[in-house]
Amino acid sequence: MTCSRRNFLMGAGAVIFTTGVGANQLLGRQSLVAAEEGNGVIRYGMVHDETLCIGCTACTEACREVNKVPEGVSRLEIVRSEPQGEYPNVDYRFTRISCQHCDNAPCVHVCPTGAAYKDPNTGIVDVHDFKCVGCGYCLAACPYQVRFFNPVTRSADKCDFCRETNLKAGKQPACVESCPTKALTFGDLNDPTSEISQLIQNKPVYRQKVELGTQPKLYKVPYAKGEIKG
Repeated sequence: MTCSRRNFLMGAGAVIFTTGVGANQLLGRQSLVAAEEGNGVIRYGMVHDETLCIGCTACTEACREVNKVPEGVSRLEIVRSEPQGEYPNVDYRFTRISCQHCDNAPCVHVCPTGAAYKDPNTGIVDVHDFKCVGCGYCLAACPYQVRFFNPVTRSADKCDFCRETNLKAGKQPACVESCPTKALTFGDLNDPTSEISQLIQNKPVYRQKVELGTQPKLYKVPYAKGEIKG
């Protein structure tokens, strides 16, 4: 499925500004990796295990520190659900809100200057600060509403899997390294032997708003209680 700038803004624009768009796709043990596997090309992705996340926000703070994210904006958030259950047996569900690093990224298709792009070597969706003119097309086009304007660089910004910081230094993204419960798994989706590929093969996972054809690379292991939110 392709997504041109004109078609996206004219045809799908009304859809992405509504809430609760469609249903999420719950995936069983059949691996998506095999269906989407490339030919020796790296496709970085991430899994957020909602059954392990305790909502401590250590990931958010680590991301801010490592990537020098200014106050008032954030590259990722951990959102807590309403209380689930009855006192004293009350639980909360925590889910990650951040860039999905879509294989078919609307933000890339609508960018008029090429500032928004997908790195062909890693599959990471990123931003060339020097090319960004602040038009806001990418912010409007993102169905996940995770982009923002960086008040320091004055360009569009978002999670880049720590591409210019930890990843460049040969380390895992800051959020992964800081998670005390190991709720985050990062790696190459095209490598069937990688930890992330094995996790997706052996656990039920879902992705958000897949019906839009964005092909997101942020997978989630669903929390045991309550519904999966879009």
